[in-house]
Amino acid sequence: MENTSFIEYLHIPKEVLRVTIILALAWLAMVVSRKLIGVFRNYMKSRVDSAEDGRRIETLARVFRYSATIIILLIGGMLALSEIGISIAPILGAAGVVGIAVGFGAQSLIKDFFNGLFMLLENQIRQGDAVEVCGKIGVVEDITLRYVRLRDIEGNVHYVPNGQITTVTNKSRDYAHALIDIGVAYREDLDEVYPVIRAAGAALRADPDIGSKILDDIDIQGVQNWADSAVIIRCRIKTVALEQWAVRRVFLARLKKAFDQHGIEIPYPHLTLYAGQDKQGKAPAFPVSLPQREK
Repeated sequence: MENTSFIEYLHIPKEVLRVTIILALAWLAMVVSRKLIGVFRNYMKSRVDSAEDGRRIETLARVFRYSATIIILLIGGMLALSEIGISIAPILGAAGVVGIAVGFGAQSLIKDFFNGLFMLLENQIRQGDAVEVCGKIGVVEDITLRYVRLRDIEGNVHYVPNGQITTVTNKSRDYAHALIDIGVAYREDLDEVYPVIRAAGAALRADPDIGSKILDDIDIQGVQNWADSAVIIRCRIKTVALEQWAVRRVFLARLKKAFDQHGIEIPYPHLTLYAGQDKQGKAPAFPVSLPQREK
């Protein structure tokens, strides 16, 4: 009894003990890796100046945490199998053969991973960005190596595989423009309309609530189009990223009041009836009949 170890005394097989230790170390490694990644993320976020860089660091930290978990689980699983007497070499050889076969059938999945990796490395998309991908527009809620999860303005959630993304339109990078097309009646003098628009833009920028979201004075680019019932004037306002829609809504509300105060007509679709002319240049009269009143 004196020469019997405590493990042998409890009748615990050494293989079980080793597997338990391996699994415990794997769990500890996952905890430590997540802790270190979290510390590194907080350190990097404290050294950046913009919220955009902070979102990029957050996205990369989540991907690193996911990758580290997969690697630790694979290594721990292979070591545990070797301890219980299962040779890893045949498994790795079979995995290589199966991997080649599966690779042909999983090309889209592999493409998703490569596209997702390059999008993260090239900083194309970050969590919290407003983007348009594959015809879907929304705010990025999650981005992994396999897909991008978007939530649109109606609250719908779209999962877009990275392999299907060929073009990314990021609407929240550095700054944005609130693009505004303003219609006024043909009878209005544009030399009178432009000062009213500029005054409304200046008042908006001086507003304490929304002025901080505007980066420059309103830019009146001029007449964009002659529409059926209106002259279209195109303007734009440089704003903080993701604030262009809020600025546009507030500006249009202010401009409506300014146009009303100055008597500037905001046109609506209307139709002018033309009876035509004969060869002598005379226009026929419209036949008009009024209902007779009952006596």
